[in-house]
Amino acid sequence: MTTSPTGSGLSTSATHPEESGDPAAGDDRRSQWRVAQPDPEMVRRLVQSERLPEVLARLVVNRGHEDPKAVQDLLTPSLHFLHDPAGLPEMERAAARVQRAVESGETILIHGDYDVDGVSGTVLLVRLARTLGAKVEWHIPHRTRDGYSFGDHSVAKAEEVGATLVISVDNGTSAVEPVSALAEAGVDVIVTDHHEPPDGELPPTHALVNPKLPGHDYPFRELCGSAVAFKLAWAVCQRISGSDKVRPDLRAYLLEALGYVAVATICDVVPLIGENRVLTHFGLRALRDAPAPGMLALLERTGLAGRDLTPEDVGYQIGPRINASGRMDSAARAVECMLAADAPEGRRCAEALELLNDARREVEREVLKSALGQANEHKDDGILVVGGDGWHPGVVGIVASRLVDRFDKPALVIGIDEHGVGRGSARSVDGVSVLDIMKAGADHMRRFGGHAMAAGCEIEAAALGPLREALVAEAVALGREESARPLDIDARVRLEGLDESLMAQIQRLEPCGEKNPKPVLLAEDVRLDDMPRLIGQDRSHLLLKIRSGTAVFKALAFGMGKREPELSMGRPLDIVFTPRISHWRGRSELELVLSDFASR
Repeated sequence: MTTSPTGSGLSTSATHPEESGDPAAGDDRRSQWRVAQPDPEMVRRLVQSERLPEVLARLVVNRGHEDPKAVQDLLTPSLHFLHDPAGLPEMERAAARVQRAVESGETILIHGDYDVDGVSGTVLLVRLARTLGAKVEWHIPHRTRDGYSFGDHSVAKAEEVGATLVISVDNGTSAVEPVSALAEAGVDVIVTDHHEPPDGELPPTHALVNPKLPGHDYPFRELCGSAVAFKLAWAVCQRISGSDKVRPDLRAYLLEALGYVAVATICDVVPLIGENRVLTHFGLRALRDAPAPGMLALLERTGLAGRDLTPEDVGYQIGPRINASGRMDSAARAVECMLAADAPEGRRCAEALELLNDARREVEREVLKSALGQANEHKDDGILVVGGDGWHPGVVGIVASRLVDRFDKPALVIGIDEHGVGRGSARSVDGVSVLDIMKAGADHMRRFGGHAMAAGCEIEAAALGPLREALVAEAVALGREESARPLDIDARVRLEGLDESLMAQIQRLEPCGEKNPKPVLLAEDVRLDDMPRLIGQDRSHLLLKIRSGTAVFKALAFGMGKREPELSMGRPLDIVFTPRISHWRGRSELELVLSDFASR
């Protein structure tokens, strides 16, 4: 094992502060920094056999990739790495039913959900049906009127449009009663979903396509809902082409559809490993090269059109605008935007989403302020359970995420309407299944569901207190350790060797996200090259210039404005950072995003 990463291209310091007797070694902040110690022989082997810069070899080994073939698969994604859709539960039965509906002229109803995943998958399947010349309608539940997943509204919509086949996206695995009602009305239902199945009865579907169903051996269970819908689309294209190799027009459709899958995969925060990483890699490329009019309008509004996109671009710019539709009004607005037939319609729809997103920001600020007040009263609980009258149900999920970020523990935020009904969203931290915690409060909820990192529920207002007690007790029983979390660092480096050529190598790890983190590096004994500046509307961020030898970089420290007094010109500084390429007014620049810093 090694304690001193060295780099090809990035030269490194020779020892750890702990080893050198540096007085800063006892610094409380540095004591939480944990530098990875990959097997030096494994790193050396990858440098020689795969011709990798040493820093990239270290990054790869730190992420658990040691076999040369696995390393090349990671660094050179290919569509050939995707698994055959036929391996998913009941996929062949589902694809055959869709083919029959297309060929016999039946009306197909695509039944989505009101978040980015449900919207993207709805658009994906509607575009498939239109490409095949099928009769297709679509339906998205209204968040406040209808709630999540299937319900009476689903049965009514199928009857209204005369559908004989309903295909869900990102919902339906637990919808026993509504699916039963549809079946009794002579409507076949295909569920495509990725949520954990219930412990009891499953709905009487024609086919239930979900990689998380027990008793199946599909090799990757972490697909988002849109990715499962994409696999159905792929299987249908194969059947209609009469071959595993689909015909050219359907191949073009599938490549475009990868863009919707990428948006959903990123925004649903599923692990960006395995199939998800391949789907996202090629989906981001599809968004860059040939976006449909509505998506192009969203990219233009955010200054992203024609650029190489990152998960951050999608997660922070595109996703919130799509989500704002379902949060503040009806997610149908987002579907209409993404199905826009031409550029003028796309721009009109994108403008409407922009206005909804502005409204969402304002409402979110007000709810977060109230939620923080309650959270501080319960900050010692293993899970934060907060709720309030009139809290907009469209922002409770975002507020839950903010509480998780602030308190580093699971959070459930519940908005209670004028009828005394509370709708809540929960978010969690790595290693803690919020869904498992919520199962302990099943007696206090009308319904609930989700997965380890995110879940939702519906309750009576009077149940808020008892629900909190049950969930807090379960969180204690699960026993998550509440010690300070270490800051994991990939390698200790010098900045002089960091340039755009090496960044191009490091960026081969992209797309990064959940379970495939961005590189985190440590540079020691650097200096400020200029006085620090407070930036942002609330002056909560720091803009720095960092010098090491002749190298000077712009550095951003988000949310660290209050730490400005820790910095002074001429004083040695150690920084933990992620390098990135920023784009501004047609210029590209290599900059550092700080995770932490400590003066010597």
